[in-house]
Order: sequence, then structure tokens, then C-alpha cells
Amino acid sequence: MPLKTFLPLLFLAAGSHAQRTSESSEASITDPASECAPYAYAPVTSALAASQFPPIWTPVASLLPNDAAGLALFAKINSSIPNIPPKGTMAGDFSNFTPTYPATDPDCWWTFHQCTQPKAAGLSADVASVPEARTLGYGFDDGPNCSHNAFYDYLTAAQQKATMFYIGSNVMDWPLEAQRAVADGHEVCVHTWSHRYMTAFPNEAAFGELWYTLQAIKLVAGVTVKCWRPPFGDVDDRIRYIAAQLGLETVLWKYDSNDWKVGTGGVTTATVQANYDALIANVSAGVFDTVGAIMLTHELNNYTMQTAMDNYPALAKAFDHIVPIAVAQNQTQPYVETNYTFPTFAQYIATHNASTVPAGPVPGANSTTSSASNVTGSNTGSGSSSGSGSGSSQSTGTGVSLRVGVGAPLVLAVAMGVLAVL
Repeated sequence: MPLKTFLPLLFLAAGSHAQRTSESSEASITDPASECAPYAYAPVTSALAASQFPPIWTPVASLLPNDAAGLALFAKINSSIPNIPPKGTMAGDFSNFTPTYPATDPDCWWTFHQCTQPKAAGLSADVASVPEARTLGYGFDDGPNCSHNAFYDYLTAAQQKATMFYIGSNVMDWPLEAQRAVADGHEVCVHTWSHRYMTAFPNEAAFGELWYTLQAIKLVAGVTVKCWRPPFGDVDDRIRYIAAQLGLETVLWKYDSNDWKVGTGGVTTATVQANYDALIANVSAGVFDTVGAIMLTHELNNYTMQTAMDNYPALAKAFDHIVPIAVAQNQTQPYVETNYTFPTFAQYIATHNASTVPAGPVPGANSTTSSASNVTGSNTGSGSSSGSGSGSSQSTGTGVSLRVGVGAPLVLAVAMGVLAVL
């Protein structure tokens, strides 16, 4: 077995002393160190051992040779994929590409000019706002986070559902946490396998980044999702087409909290708070009187989750309604499986109102903190893990997220249940 495949399996097996037996038992844990202790989950370990998935946190290079279903579907659509070349690098370096890219943006490349109206025939527009007035389409990228129980408990106390954009490798690392989103009634969407810039991938690899995340969510949570969000918003008509052939609607945003950027490029916690405040001010200014908003926020770490909780009461007071993105679009069947249904927008708002907003963070929310000194927060993996919100991180240990370059190697080993960074 290749070392890169063996390490996650070793990590999972070594963490078996911290076994969880069900989603409900995982959801009941209130200590963040216990939440983020590694554990084994048989369907995941079996699937990895059988090479049914790529190595966790490794960008997909090609479909696996034993993946008959994936290979067949890709072969069926490959000839019709728009003839658009890959762009830049998976780390987001487009310096050798943009100088010659036409200013007319023929590929509807979001990274270039935030294009959301595809130019290739037959593609639907991206979802970057919600159609309901004075409404916030509420969602979070980069889950499932191992220490998210306090955050999800807060949402439960507020009777608030959201759209969760899950990274496939995180789902494999934290399967019971992924199950909680479905159990709690949130909408789950794809956020790719390894969280890289999608337009840099060739066709088969881009297909694999989406395909294996779909399969991971189905394996762990039992649902086949119908939406996705590109990391960093990096999408063009080639990638949109591939996603559409997998039944995935592309969801973007028009407002960015920049919570994922704290500590980089001069972005501070004050910057993030100012972005939240500006969104709230726009409600009062009438900006959303005809069309609602989507803001980019993250389940990335303790800071981003605590900041979401801190700002929720003000958001709930400002907006008439806060709903999952599917609900805002009156999409009542969020998954391919028909035994899951969502209420219509009218049904949802009839039973959700500001009177349910908690006065502050729920008791036991000590797994999160809004202090700048703790902005790394927690996003750890049962195996070696990396990937951030719209940024890039690799994670290790209990309650610690290390921000590194997307190409930097991080090897995790287990010795008597203690993580070591080698």
C-alpha cells in the first residue's frame, strides 16, 4: 500500500481509543479536545482500504482505475466539455495566464471579473444572491469542522438552518460530524475533494474533485447533493459544465466576510467585523429590498464559527429572513433521494422568526473564541488533513489549524494517541 494511502488509515486506526458510536453520540460531546480526538469509522476505513477514494487531502490527478461508474460517466461527457484550457496553478498563481487572457472574459471566469452569467450555451446562471427580498441565504464553507458542536448547537437553539459546503476530505476525516448536518436539517453541498483552484485542473481531475466528494457525502451521510461552491470562487464555463453534468448547481456570493483571511494581507478581526457591519447597514439602506444576499462565511475554525454566532443576533434583527440557500429558491428536494424534503420559503419563514434567537453563544460554546490570538481555531482530521475556507490550511492536533501553502507537505503520525507534526 502506498505511504500516502497508509498514513490516513494508520491515523484512523490509532485513534480508535476515542470511538464514537453514532452521530448523536458525537453531537453530544461538548469538550473540543474530545471532539477533535481521532476515531475510526468503518465505512470510511473500508472504502479507503479498498482504494475506492483518492488519498485524503491529495488533489485528484485522475479517476481511480477501479471506479467503473466514475470512468463511465466521465467518458460519456468528456467530448462535450467546453474546449477551454486549464488556468494557472492549483495554488492560485495565474501570473502566467492572465496577461494573455482576453479582457472580454470569454470563459466567464469568476476569478477574473466575478462573472456569474455563463457564456457557454446551456449553462444556468450561478447563484450569487437569493431571489427573496430582505433575505440572507445563510451558509458556511469548509466543514465539517471537528469542533463544530457548539456552533451547531447554537444554530439548533436559534432554530436556524443553513447551507453547509463540505470538503470531501473533511467528510472522510470527520464522518459523524458530516452526518450531523443532515440530521440537524441543514443543506449539504460539495466544496471539492482537496480545496484547490478548480480552473487549474484538467477535465478528468476536475470531474474527480467533484465526483469523489459526492461519493464521500453519499457514503457517510446517505445523500446525493445537488449543489457546490468552488473554492475561492474559481470557476469558468468548463468547470460549470462538468459540475452541471454531475447535477450540481454552482453557488457563489456577492459579499465576503473575509473571515478566512484574518492574519493575512493586513486582514484583522476588525476588518471582518466591519464587513459584517457593512452587510447589516446595507439592509437598512434598502440594498436588499428587491433581491436578497449571500455572504461568504466559514466553518473553518473557532474564530470563524464564534464570529458567526456573535453576529447572528444582529443579522436576524436586520434581515427579515435568514434561510438556507435552497429554501430561498423554493427548492424543496435538496438531494436526489426523495425521502428528504425542505419546506418552501413561505413554509420556512412561517415557523422561523427572531424570537428564537439566543441572547448570546449557547452554554458550552467554549470550543470557539473570537479572540484574535486564537484565530487558527480548529479544523483537524482523523488522518492528515489540509484545506481551508476560501483560503488554505492544513490541520493537525486537537483544536489547532495550521495555515500553510497549499503545496506544503504536512505529515501526521500517531504515537500513543498523541499527534506529531514531522
